[in-house]
Amino acid sequence: MKIMTRLVLSAVVCAGICSAHAQTYPAKPVRFIVPFPPGGPTDIMGRMAAQRLTEAWGVQVVADNRGGAGGNIGSELCAKSPPDGYTICMMTVAQSMSPGIYPRLPFDPLKDFAPVTLMATLPSLLMVHPSIPVKNVKELVALAKTKPGMLTYASTGNGTSPHMLMEMFKWMAGVNLVHVPYKGAAPAMIDQISGQIDVAFSTAIAALPFVQQGKVRALAISTQERFPPMPDLPTVEQGGVKGFDGSSWQGVVMPANTPREFVVKANAELAKMLKSPEMKEKILQQGGIASGNSPEEFAAFIKSETEKWGKVAKAAKVRIE
Repeated sequence: MKIMTRLVLSAVVCAGICSAHAQTYPAKPVRFIVPFPPGGPTDIMGRMAAQRLTEAWGVQVVADNRGGAGGNIGSELCAKSPPDGYTICMMTVAQSMSPGIYPRLPFDPLKDFAPVTLMATLPSLLMVHPSIPVKNVKELVALAKTKPGMLTYASTGNGTSPHMLMEMFKWMAGVNLVHVPYKGAAPAMIDQISGQIDVAFSTAIAALPFVQQGKVRALAISTQERFPPMPDLPTVEQGGVKGFDGSSWQGVVMPANTPREFVVKANAELAKMLKSPEMKEKILQQGGIASGNSPEEFAAFIKSETEKWGKVAKAAKVRIE
């Protein structure tokens, strides 16, 4: 009886301490790791999240850019940080692709992070140079099948989202296109506008101005939902490639084993921000669709993305040593 009483008292005391701990968190500045250089979409999203948490919590949440290796350097740093609630990190589609393309990845996206929320998805446009005589996905597939290995496609580098999107398209549509990797989106777009590249996937925010100017022709949007700023543009799946669904995305995670109450507290603030009409419009202007789901929903999303891109990497034989 005495042992049972002690256990009950211990549980009550622990509950009180844990509750007080959650109420006082955070009590000092928080590091917010952004695993990409300043200026890109992940950096923009990360700084928006950090600013929101700073305002809500009354402590500095400081963006810390740690770019390199497609986001893997900053992600490894996040995974190996103390799970005390004082490290928050951005995670992107790149980290769900990494297990399939890097044979010695120093972190596991499914085990080494505590998902907080998906911030946004960023659809990509499937585009061709105006000289390519196709107006839709069906015509592109037909042309590619009559010219196997002759049409070229650009990407922002091996293993990047535009590369993997096109490899998924090739695999699912049964076509053979030649990959031309570039060091970034700008040089890839320049060569597509000039006609040196035939086809590519590019984020809507980057490509939309050139589509509007008639310098490239948009055939479809990469996601299974149409893109609000271009409601008449069909999806790749509607164009005939059944099951096609892919986009860039950004989310927020913490190191694995971070106390649940800290994860929930961060989720509550970010979800509130992402569901506001003002923020939805702001993210839409950045070419994204705001989310703000639960930690459990984001965990399931990361798992499904990792499995999907693993299959694509295996089918396309994409490996980076």
